[in-house]
Amino acid sequence: MKLLENKVAIVTGGARGIGEAIALKLASQGASVAFTYVSDSSAEKAIALENTLQSFGVKAKAYKSNAADFAQAESFVADVLKEFGSIDICVNNAGISKDNLLLRMTEQQWDEVIDTNLKSVFNITKQVIKPMMKAKSGSIINMSSIIGIRGNAGQSSYAASKAGIIGFTKSIAAELGSRNIRCNAIAPGFVETDMTHYLQGGDGAADFLKKIPLGRFGKSEEIANTTLFLASDLSSYITGQVISACGGLNI
Repeated sequence: MKLLENKVAIVTGGARGIGEAIALKLASQGASVAFTYVSDSSAEKAIALENTLQSFGVKAKAYKSNAADFAQAESFVADVLKEFGSIDICVNNAGISKDNLLLRMTEQQWDEVIDTNLKSVFNITKQVIKPMMKAKSGSIINMSSIIGIRGNAGQSSYAASKAGIIGFTKSIAAELGSRNIRCNAIAPGFVETDMTHYLQGGDGAADFLKKIPLGRFGKSEEIANTTLFLASDLSSYITGQVISACGGLNI
C-alpha cells in the first residue's frame, strides 16, 4: 500500500520548481492533488502537470488562484472541498524573492514578498483547518528556508517572511495538536530551481558550494521526499518542528 493512499493534498505554487516536485511525489504515493498557479504564462505547464499527476491513477486538478489574496484562498479551498470531498494534507509552498539591500528596497518589494510568502500561509491554513478539525486529522507543511533561520544580507524581506512561517508553524502546532492536526516546516537550503538559477553558474556558485558540507545544491525531489515524510504517518509523532534540508549549509 502506498503511503498516502486515499488522501487528498493541496499544494500552493505547485506548477513549477519545488512545488511541482512535491505534487508529483505525493501523487506517486497515492494522494489526489489539487495545486495552484498564479500567472497565465504558467497555465500550459499547469495543465500538463495535471495530466501527469492523473497518470498515477489519482485525481488531480490545477487551480488558477493567488494564495496571497484572502478571498481567492477561501474560494480555492471551498472548490477543492466540493471537488475532492476532503483535505488531509496542506503544503504551503507558494513563494517569491525580491532580493535587495534594505537601503534600496521599496515598500512595494517588501509587501509583495511578505504577502506571497507569509500572508498566503495564513490565508490557506485558516481555511483548511476547518475540515481538518472536523475530521480530527491532518498534516500542514509550510515551506520556510534556511534564510529564515540564519538571515542573509540583501534578503531581509525574504528572511522575515520565512522566519515568520516558523513562528506561525510552531503556534499552529500548539493550537491544533489536541485535534490530531500536525503542523511542521521545512527549511530548504539552496535548491536547483528557477529561483536560484543565478547562483548555479560561474565563480559565485563555487563560493556557495564551499559553505555546503555536502558540496552541492539540493534537488527539488529531495525537498519533496522530506515533504512526503511529514505528510505521511511515518511522522505521526512529529509536530511543531523545522526540518532543515540544506546539505549542512553554513552561511
